[in-house]
Formats: sequence, C-alpha cells, structure tokens
Amino acid sequence: MIDKTIKKIQARKKLMGKIISVLNEKTLKVRVERKMTHPLYKKIIKSHKKYLVENDIPGLKVGNNVLIEECSPKSRSKNFKILKKV
Repeated sequence: MIDKTIKKIQARKKLMGKIISVLNEKTLKVRVERKMTHPLYKKIIKSHKKYLVENDIPGLKVGNNVLIEECSPKSRSKNFKILKKV
C-alpha cells in the first residue's frame, strides 16, 4: 500500500522584479512583469503584479531590481522575502 501521509514537496517560486515603494523598513512593494505570447494572434503581451515583500537587506531603494522567493506567510499579505539585489 502507498502511504498517503507523504506530502509532495513543491519548489518555491522565485521571481525578479523592481521595487516601486518602501512602505516601512521591513516591507517593500515589488512589481513583477511577465511577457507571454498570445496563442492565436502571436502578439507579445505584458502583464504585471505587485507583491508585498519582507525586507532583511538594508539599503534597498526605489528602482532597485531584486530577486524574491515565496516563503511562509509573514503577515496577512506578505508571502515573499528578498533573496538578493540584482
């Protein structure tokens, strides 16, 4: 029999984005842009999403590019942390 208590381990999302706002010393707002090709018309479409991110690296400013990673929830809306400045 297969043991059903074994959970599948999923890889954490890693996204690259730009800091658009510094809310306080521990919270940043990061905009992540994605490009995809439309399946029928073959046009490249840009879309974006904003994430609230836990900040552990001092000295980050608006306009810096950063690499963020999914983590356990830090608050109601923060589910990502900063890995490094790019």
